[in-house]
Amino acid sequence: MPHEAATIPTPYRRHGSNAGQPLTRRDGPLKVTGRATFAADNHPEGMLYAVTAVSGIARGRVTFLDVDAGKAHPGVVEVMTPANRPPLAHDPNEKMAPFGFRVEVLQDDTVRYANQPIALVIGETLEAATEGALLLNPRYDVASARTTPESGLRYDLAVVGVGAPARTAHGDLEAGFAAASVITEAEYVTPPQYHNAMEPHAVVAQWDGDHLTLDMPNQAMALSCVAYGAYFGIPAENILIRSPFLGGGFGSKAILNGPQILAILAARMLKRPVKLVLTRAQMYGPVGHRGSTWQTLRLGMDEEGHLTALHHHALCATSSFDDFIEPAANASLPLYASPAILAEHTGLRLDIGTPGPMRAPGEASGSAALEVAMDEAAHACGMDPLEFRLANYAETEPGTGRPFSSKSLRECYAEGAKRFGWSGRPLQPRQMRDENGFLVGWGMGTAVFHCPHFPAEARATLRDDGTALVETSGADMGQGAWTALAQIAAEALGLDPDQVEFHSGRSSLPDGGIAGGSGHTASAGLALNNAGEDAIARLAELATSDPRSPLFGAGNIGVVARGGRLHRRDDDRHGESYAAILKRAGRAQVVGTARAMRDPAAAQAHAMFSHGAVFAEVKVDPDLGQVRATRLVGAFAAGRIINPRLVRSQYFGGMIWGASFALLEEAITDRRTGRIMNADLAEYHVPVNADVPALDAILIPEEDPYVNPLGVKGVGEIGITGTVGAIANAVWHATGKRVRRFPIRIEDLVIAR
Repeated sequence: MPHEAATIPTPYRRHGSNAGQPLTRRDGPLKVTGRATFAADNHPEGMLYAVTAVSGIARGRVTFLDVDAGKAHPGVVEVMTPANRPPLAHDPNEKMAPFGFRVEVLQDDTVRYANQPIALVIGETLEAATEGALLLNPRYDVASARTTPESGLRYDLAVVGVGAPARTAHGDLEAGFAAASVITEAEYVTPPQYHNAMEPHAVVAQWDGDHLTLDMPNQAMALSCVAYGAYFGIPAENILIRSPFLGGGFGSKAILNGPQILAILAARMLKRPVKLVLTRAQMYGPVGHRGSTWQTLRLGMDEEGHLTALHHHALCATSSFDDFIEPAANASLPLYASPAILAEHTGLRLDIGTPGPMRAPGEASGSAALEVAMDEAAHACGMDPLEFRLANYAETEPGTGRPFSSKSLRECYAEGAKRFGWSGRPLQPRQMRDENGFLVGWGMGTAVFHCPHFPAEARATLRDDGTALVETSGADMGQGAWTALAQIAAEALGLDPDQVEFHSGRSSLPDGGIAGGSGHTASAGLALNNAGEDAIARLAELATSDPRSPLFGAGNIGVVARGGRLHRRDDDRHGESYAAILKRAGRAQVVGTARAMRDPAAAQAHAMFSHGAVFAEVKVDPDLGQVRATRLVGAFAAGRIINPRLVRSQYFGGMIWGASFALLEEAITDRRTGRIMNADLAEYHVPVNADVPALDAILIPEEDPYVNPLGVKGVGEIGITGTVGAIANAVWHATGKRVRRFPIRIEDLVIAR
């Protein structure tokens, strides 16, 4: 397994041969039995262990490292510092498109954030390397850390995220506010959050001349091969990335980072395989996070509660040396009808590691603020929050007027509200209590996420035993992609999923695109579908041109693939099996290939989003201010559903993450030193089972003829976007206190007597 493409077993239970069936996960048996091979499970012969020594300050310069003491340790092989770091072919101070960041790889002695690598210690054992790093005893020339909006450097910028405009304006904002009967304005603060995937960032690097093999968790293998090739001055095709299993990624494992590059350098320098696994604490800094935001929303409404203007400004934290800006304000662009909208961003340079994409980048932070602002506006207009959103429902994309490729948000509102019991909600806060005297509140939020599509490739091989092999270098981070992708391929091939062998997780396979942005199933899935259709077309050509086949001459009429057989389109009685066609032709197999992309004309003509509505119930202790989310109901419309079981799991995961965002998650920085004070899973709070409320996810049927030929949209991130605001609004409805800072704390809610 470590050295081959991952072959995922077929499910325990077969529910049907077509996409749309709730198959159990193909990777489940390997994971629950411990046979799944993750990056750090690889131990090639002669392997060394690398450990990063990291900065204990956030800003300044390293003035001393006791390299002699580190190298004197009997198990230490080498200590890499700026003084002896081997050169790189690409300047690490220059960004690399499209997802390349400026990386810290010991290019100088400057410290730019806490936990920045300042040396790499390589040892015969992990213990020796760890002890050697402790012996370096660094000393610093310390400068004051910039950790707050007051101490940071504000600056203007052109783009946010991975290329979205930093400022988008539609209509006359001043005229819109002048026409408003009611205006609300408030600031909302979201904290820094860290990915905290169960599997830490890791790499096992092996060189063979100018060929490089990397065992590592990776969400974008083809792009990473290109980037690593540039850094190390070798062709991308000389690099093999093996990533059969990822223990969570959430965006962070699509980005190259400094520690991994240093480990690869060490392997080349020492001519031995090197393994590096970051500790949990070391993941707070060099591998990305969701940056802090300070968002101001100003909304104007007329006497009937219709929006006349919406201004969303986001001040977003980034590092002192790079520019990843959370595109938070852009969350206000696609959702509510307003004749005037302005979404704009300002950068804030702090002494932190560079932020990066984190599950629902931009939309998670932006919608958290927007949905609370909408709730405040509804209350100011004396309207029910759902009634207010329906009054401002956008039939076309606000600002551009483009039609939506599909939009079933009204159905999401209706079904979610019905299942939740929203009609019984009192308009005013502090009106409901449970049998224990706890305050009860109900809130809602709209969920939305765009539908990206990445170029992807796949290969499908029909074999003379009637089975198939399908291949693409996609990544499964735990979301069940390999199960859903195999279902798509099986349907295209007219086979039962049990007859389809699926290979993935290896960069030498056809490029499966990026596993991120809620676009993986649509992108890799379309490639697999098209490769399967190509294989069937090649098989049909063999049959219809063979006088011995019952399908001879059916080329103009066409054939249909079903149940491992080809049938005449006009007469189902005429057909034969794949195996019979291949064996008579003397062929062991027939291979179909495809490269799939979205139709650019459809993408230009339509706005493409998944939509949903989340309804939340919370209970608040009136004396202690303790909040418990007790119930979440989400209704989502995301095009064609390939596997309802997996989709519902993704919605649950997103809603749980939203509850974590609203009530628990925050990295706390010491303002004096810039160090993160809770860089572990004991004090960086994420939900445990006791924190997870009762969950209900409703799958709203939706057909989308434009988003891609499969009609598939993304589901991985949308569940967060409505949930944060829904919980915050429920807290207000329970207590009458409007908290505009996340996570919502007990001290924000203690009710004065």
